[in-house]
Amino acid sequence: MSDDRTNMIEIEGLVKRFGDQTVLDGINLQVHPGETMVIMGGSGSGKSTLLRHMIGTYAPDEGTVKLLGQDLAVQDEEGLNAIRKQFGILFQSGALFQSLTVAENVALPLEEHTDLDSNIIDFMVKIKLELVGLREASHKYPSQISGGMKKRAGLARALSLDPKILFYDEPSAGLDPVTSASIDQLMIDLTRKLGVASVVVTHEMDSAFTIADRMAMLNKGKMIMVDRREAYEALRDHPGDRLDELDEDQQLIRQFLRGDPEGPMSETHTENSYEADLLGPDLGKLHGGRSIQTTRRIK
Repeated sequence: MSDDRTNMIEIEGLVKRFGDQTVLDGINLQVHPGETMVIMGGSGSGKSTLLRHMIGTYAPDEGTVKLLGQDLAVQDEEGLNAIRKQFGILFQSGALFQSLTVAENVALPLEEHTDLDSNIIDFMVKIKLELVGLREASHKYPSQISGGMKKRAGLARALSLDPKILFYDEPSAGLDPVTSASIDQLMIDLTRKLGVASVVVTHEMDSAFTIADRMAMLNKGKMIMVDRREAYEALRDHPGDRLDELDEDQQLIRQFLRGDPEGPMSETHTENSYEADLLGPDLGKLHGGRSIQTTRRIK
């Protein structure tokens, strides 16, 4: 097992249940310093639930989640807040306060969590906005800037406390291809300049292959593959006439990466299960699963 000191994030045997539904089932994952880890999976695969565990919103039913060597589950609120100051989050919508200017949004964490003089805070805000190419829009309100600028402003705020880890929740969602590419490049540049570890939850494959050092694939709550980007590229580009060389998980990953309509992710229901769903299990079993026609007499 990896030494916790070498990992920014260490997840072992993570299980999360909601009622009788197991949403995460035995997740193991490590995120190293200075790398970008992309987490992928179809709708309902558990991506968002995994992210919420990493930021301490959810507690595991089983297993451990450690950030910077600290087990989140054993922390009190003060301990969690101390850990949270060491990471930043870019939310899918940007999550800016509409009544505050861009600069005021970025300054807010510094005002809330430090005792810095206002002049120092103003200086630091300008630095963060310059990092994301937004210093000239510092006086504008969120309603006055574009979607891409809102993402940049949200990223500047996430950087305000000089975090060691950055979390991105669907950073390219709702953006046009050019703006999305510029956000990708910004993420790459920030990782290189600041040396932070980045965790990106996304289903945008162009973005994923641009920014990732390593990639992790979730399916139905299980982690089915964690590997370098090159291993995923090899699966994506694997010839369609040689699918028998791949196991079922690899075929599923290939289908997801390529966006193919047919494959293990798009299994169809059988006729029997459809009839059973429509008519009930007893009627659905009649006649060996053949269609049953019912008529209703109207008198």
